[in-house]
This record gives sequence, C-alpha cells and structure tokens, in this order.
Amino acid sequence: MSCTRNVPTGAGVFLYSADIGNPLKKGSATYNEADQSYSIKGGGYNIWFERDEFYFLYNKIKGDFVVTANFEFVGEGQNIHRKYGWTARESLDEKSIHMTAAVHHNTGLTILQWRPSYGAVMRDPEDELFADSSHYNIIQLERVGNLFTMRVAHTGQPFEVIGSHELPNMPEEALVGLFVCAHEADALEEARVWNVRIE
Repeated sequence: MSCTRNVPTGAGVFLYSADIGNPLKKGSATYNEADQSYSIKGGGYNIWFERDEFYFLYNKIKGDFVVTANFEFVGEGQNIHRKYGWTARESLDEKSIHMTAAVHHNTGLTILQWRPSYGAVMRDPEDELFADSSHYNIIQLERVGNLFTMRVAHTGQPFEVIGSHELPNMPEEALVGLFVCAHEADALEEARVWNVRIE
C-alpha cells in the first residue's frame, strides 16, 4: 500500500486525510470555520491506469450515502486536466477499487469513472460515463447498495444525472471524501470546497 496518512486538525466534518500513491508533492487541508469552506491542496500524476496519486480528505461510511459539495480551483494551474470531486474507495491503496465523480476544471470534462477490481487498468471510454455539458461546480455522488450515481449542477440550476454504475466489489464500509489531483507529478494544486453535505 502506498499512502501517507494523517488526521487533519479542525478539518470540518472529515476525520482523516491521506496522500494516495505517494505523490512527489504532498497535500494538505484546512477548514475555515467562518464560511465552512475547505482549502485542499493536492498533487499526484493522475487517477488512472492501474494506480492513483492524489490527496484525499475522507470519512469511513458504512452503507448508503449521498455526498454533495461546491468546488472551485484557485489559480490557473499547471495542467488543464487537474481535477477534483468525490471518490469512494475500498482502501488507501493506490490500486484500490474506487468510484470517482470528477470534474477536470480547465477543460470542463465531467466524468464518472471506476476501477472494478484491485489493480485493474481503467479504460477509456468503456469504463466511464461522460457529461454532455461542462464546467459544473456542484458535484454529488450517491450510493444505494452497490449502485453509484453521479449528479452535477451549475450554480442555481437543477441537478443533472451523469450516470449510474454498479460496483459489486466495493465493501459495505467505504472510504468516502473529497479529492484533488494535480494531474502533474511535480505540481501542487489548490481547490476551495464549500456547502459540503454528507447524508
């Protein structure tokens, strides 16, 4: 397993954090009590192929859930495919099974993607569901049993369903939380996240 784990101090509703995959640039998170927002910095080459690198702020959630938040990056960034969103993982292992609801901020690419088994190579486009529009800033991930659904919205607009997919190998208790991935091995990107709701 490749990760660096720490418990953030005063990180809002989240109890744990980790650098998944041992990225060159280590991530961090802070919580602003005044506006209940999170400042999350994350590195990592990607969430792709057979292994991942990113920064993860998470809780352990057993059973069904709905998680929702607003996202925005700070600054222009080094790679147009830097991304953020919600992810649910079997473990902190870089090759873990996962379901990830992601927005590539600069390109606007919006995608539900997954790794169905340990160390499996994620394929494009067979193992993904893409949005018709782009540049959404509200992201939601829902689990009902083994079925995961991604919804997104622009501010002031209703949610749109990106798609749903069953992930039978995901354990009942999963690691669920916010992620930031620089999509550049030697970069560190910062995102602001607010209106975080975990149900």
